[in-house]
Amino acid sequence: MGACLALCSLASCASCLCGSAPCLLCGCCPSSNNSTITRLVFSFFLLLGTMVSVIMILPGMETQLRKIPGFCQGGTSIPGIENQVNCDVIVGYKSVFRMCFAMTCFFFLFSAIMIRVHSSKDPRAAIQNGFWFFKFLILIGITVGAFFIPDGAFDSVWFYFGLVGSFIFILIQLILLIDFAHSWNKAWVENAENRDNKCWFAGLLSFTALHYALAITAVVLFYVYYTQPDDCTEHKVFISLNLIFCVIISIVSILPKIQEAQPHSGLLQASIISLYTMYVTWSAMTNNPNRKCNPSLLTLVSNVSTSELSGDSNAGQVQWWDAQGVVGLVIFLFCTLYASIRSSSNAQVNRLMQTEEGGGSGGEGTVGEDGKRRAVDNEEEGVTYSYSFFHFHLCLASLYIMMTLTNWYQPDTNTQAMRSTMPAVWVKMSSSWLGLGLYLWTLVAPFMFPDRDFN
Repeated sequence: MGACLALCSLASCASCLCGSAPCLLCGCCPSSNNSTITRLVFSFFLLLGTMVSVIMILPGMETQLRKIPGFCQGGTSIPGIENQVNCDVIVGYKSVFRMCFAMTCFFFLFSAIMIRVHSSKDPRAAIQNGFWFFKFLILIGITVGAFFIPDGAFDSVWFYFGLVGSFIFILIQLILLIDFAHSWNKAWVENAENRDNKCWFAGLLSFTALHYALAITAVVLFYVYYTQPDDCTEHKVFISLNLIFCVIISIVSILPKIQEAQPHSGLLQASIISLYTMYVTWSAMTNNPNRKCNPSLLTLVSNVSTSELSGDSNAGQVQWWDAQGVVGLVIFLFCTLYASIRSSSNAQVNRLMQTEEGGGSGGEGTVGEDGKRRAVDNEEEGVTYSYSFFHFHLCLASLYIMMTLTNWYQPDTNTQAMRSTMPAVWVKMSSSWLGLGLYLWTLVAPFMFPDRDFN
């Protein structure tokens, strides 16, 4: 009897996996909109791939990965294919490159398919919001195929794809953080005004002070540990420039003319952007190949002098887990979840992210004829977000995850090692400068062009 009930339950789940997003509600999810459920499931696919990549890069996985035919030197071989790399160093990174390549191809495929879908009445909307089991099979198939890509130029070329994609994704993360800070500030200010409770203002002031305190602390630590009196000129320039830029956006955000044009702009948004800018600066400096200017976290904790490290002593050494990488993953997870459930009233951000105002808000779940709850199809008249852009965003997120998990190291098949490179440093720094410029533009644009609708 128990087996029959289990079989029926499994059949019900299978029908949900092959059906639409509303069916995924199936009595276990809260009432929500069809568009939100779909984005959450696709985000789950991305997070699942990220978890697999993390597992594959763990120390000790080399033995298991050597069992894959033709995958690395010393393992099971395939006739005509011979790998000439140091598997103890690079095999984990090869796995991440190929896993993220599969996810990138998967999301890029759906991004191309979903171009110009305007409502759920479009036949392609059924593909977007359903057939999850088959989508999962497609992802698995692409992943299996990616692991049989032969060595050669693939890793080096794909590294530069990762650089470009990560550069764009860092900007998207910054846009999402701006939107989050804007929504946070607006909600707490309205609560303080409507409820006549000054505790909301105190909370905003406390978090703003905390963010600035962390940013200032980071600047001090950067000067202490990532610069030398007679070296590390680039780091001194990076830290000083970003500190000046953060002061500028903080001052501009509270100017009377800016406040008049944008009543909800303030120091909370500027403090979050400043803190994120300091994180990107730190992340960039950790990729400097000069070990005197880039002490590892273990070196700092162990109190080892950077003078003891030579420029070539760590050329092939791989640091599997890096503190900035962990922070990057946390920010990535937050932004991915926020992008899936966001409901923004910021018209500028909505235009940039190709979403509609209030598109991510929850709806009233409906009850089907079988008595099970279903999500609301809130896209019959028009989609609440661009299907194509959402998948493109996840495509870029896959590239960013690849670079983050591999510490932005560049594979060098000639020396059979992984090494830090200056291009990764400049990509991160340029993305921080462009992001600061974008935020500054969102502040001054309504003032410079009062005739245009920025609200």
